[in-house]
Amino acid sequence: MDTDRNKASTTTGTAAEATATEAAVTTAAAATRYAVAPGYRVNVRSGPSTQYPIVRALPLGATVAITCQKYGEWISGPYGTTRIWDNIAPGEYISDAYVRTGSDGFVAPRCA
Repeated sequence: MDTDRNKASTTTGTAAEATATEAAVTTAAAATRYAVAPGYRVNVRSGPSTQYPIVRALPLGATVAITCQKYGEWISGPYGTTRIWDNIAPGEYISDAYVRTGSDGFVAPRCA
């Protein structure tokens, strides 16, 4: 009987450890910040296209954490021409053409 209780306790401990590890990985990924192109006040939009309303503008020298990325309108900027848009907060997108990610592809999970 005590053996069964120990097994349950061990299983719960393992699940808790896995959850803690996932949280640490998620936090580490969210902690990665990318520089916005120097000299640009980039418009933040409510969706992945210039057809969406401007929510705000980023200040000069801003850095952003990219939550997820998705395809949208083609945009040309200082870091090339791309269809990738970066989600930087709920309902906030900027073109990846203005973000120095060091990659021409996705650097974060795709947005749902």
